[in-house]
Amino acid sequence: MLTKTEIKIAKYIQGDIPLVKRPFKRIGEEIGIGEEKVIDGINDLIKRGIIRKFGAIVRHQKAGFTQNAMVIWAVPEQRCEAVGKILASFREITHCYERTPPFEEKYNIYTMIHLKENDQEKLIQKLSSAIDIKDFKVLTSEEQFKKSSMEYF
Repeated sequence: MLTKTEIKIAKYIQGDIPLVKRPFKRIGEEIGIGEEKVIDGINDLIKRGIIRKFGAIVRHQKAGFTQNAMVIWAVPEQRCEAVGKILASFREITHCYERTPPFEEKYNIYTMIHLKENDQEKLIQKLSSAIDIKDFKVLTSEEQFKKSSMEYF
């Protein structure tokens, strides 16, 4: 069961977080509690499993990116963590995660790349060289769907 304050916090964070230097302070001001109570409330909801994911949705075109693609990599299991860290260190990669079970029984590391210039092939070759993996697939979007979060309150 959620308290009235927890419901107020959830209402604010299920949508767009304010684009200000201290968004949780702003939320606290709007619902009549302090910044620390907002942060503590969110952390408590996460610990209790009520919030399972807290993340950003990047609207890449609005952010100035002209190209994006998912690149999936066939990485030996014993190298997954090290390869993931290398890939995640590239600023062009916005998502990097291991997927189990692997797609086609071998593609287990997924990366999402976003670019502002027409250098997709060059970047992918640079990534491939950095991790010494030549077995990968590039998946490009054919259609952009509306990105939205679930709303519970």
